[in-house]
Amino acid sequence: MTMNEIPFWADLLGSLLLISGSLLTLIGSLGLLRLPNLFTRMHGITLGNTLGLGCVLLASILIASIHAGRFVFQEVLITLFMISTSPVTTILLMRSGIYRKRVEAGGKTAERQDSPNPG
Repeated sequence: MTMNEIPFWADLLGSLLLISGSLLTLIGSLGLLRLPNLFTRMHGITLGNTLGLGCVLLASILIASIHAGRFVFQEVLITLFMISTSPVTTILLMRSGIYRKRVEAGGKTAERQDSPNPG
């Protein structure tokens, strides 16, 4: 199958998904420049880039499946890996930001409350 044999509706839908995914990713990335602190920046990036990645992966699933003449399972695996790793990374970054903010404010760190006092 050549690229000329992809139906017009699939080509149009794939193009729209790619354009919308690119715009969502751009908007999410602009949040890095415009938003004031780590916590608001993480919100903009997480929502915009996750939705953008989803649109790009849907377009990839559509075009690759039509081109191969069967359902392409590798694209679904990429989607599952991205969906499972992106929130975990965001949670870890937020926790490190909270820890850093607490340390800068002079508050308690990760030390245990019931640890023996050396002095």
